Amino acid sequence: MTVTLALLDSASLYFRSYYALPDSMTAPDGTPVNAVRGFADTIARILTDRRPARLVACLDADWRPRFRTDLLPSYKAHRVADPDANREEVPDTLTPQVPVILDLLAAVGLATAEADGYEADDVIGALTAREKTDPVEVITGDRDLFQLVRTEPTPASVIYVGKGWAKAEVLSPAEIAERYGVPVANAGPGYAAMAALRGDPSDGLPGVAGVGEKTAAKLITQFGSVEALLDAAKSGHKDLPLKMRLKLTAAEDYLSVAPTVVNVAVDAPVSISGPDIVPSAPKDPARVAELAERWNLGGSVNRLLAALERSAS
Repeated sequence: MTVTLALLDSASLYFRSYYALPDSMTAPDGTPVNAVRGFADTIARILTDRRPARLVACLDADWRPRFRTDLLPSYKAHRVADPDANREEVPDTLTPQVPVILDLLAAVGLATAEADGYEADDVIGALTAREKTDPVEVITGDRDLFQLVRTEPTPASVIYVGKGWAKAEVLSPAEIAERYGVPVANAGPGYAAMAALRGDPSDGLPGVAGVGEKTAAKLITQFGSVEALLDAAKSGHKDLPLKMRLKLTAAEDYLSVAPTVVNVAVDAPVSISGPDIVPSAPKDPARVAELAERWNLGGSVNRLLAALERSAS
């Protein structure tokens, strides 16, 4: 068994399960359980294929943190279902499944983690930053977390499942550098800076008008960071053409806050539910059996329990 810490971007994974599987998968009372079953099967595949010794399912305590929206009100604004409650737009049949997922994780004995006022991305970033012993694998369908790849003090890579587990990609600094044109020695932070310049409509990040991915990567390779690039533009740096300086200075208000909004908060005050060691058997077998029967999770739970047993061998 590889002594690896797997950090799961839980919402990313159960959202993908929800959309990948039909909502005709239901409990006896008619409640859809497609996200629950898909998420359980995803964990089983992670345990079987990646064989981590440690695993933490990371959660959103706040999917749209105030420290980000105070700086950039457009951050994820298009996803807000209830502006007064700052509630995310989530399918009606997914919302009731999340507590079931959490109940199942607790009964199996798999650790969960969150940080009050922070997103799961921040939890993952903080746990990655803390880890000084084992290699880290971040499992997500969100490219934002590419910023966490590193080689030291322990390797950290991203298992990107944006196209499903069967087409999962293992991305280290070398792969991120090759794909996005950022320096390999600074691939993680370089990706975050490039993404800030390029922008991302799915997160409400406007980016710099007229600066695409390739140009953004070239600028970050040359100047190293968003802050250094903005300073160069404002000081009239000789290596920045006038047209580019004007684009950057026109976006100064955005660029001055973009790093805080885009970069994960590695100092997030993470709270973990319990030990992160992957158990060889469920913590509460009776509760697991009860949940499996109540929610019609049989095959998925059986595969998860079998994966736990195999992971110990």
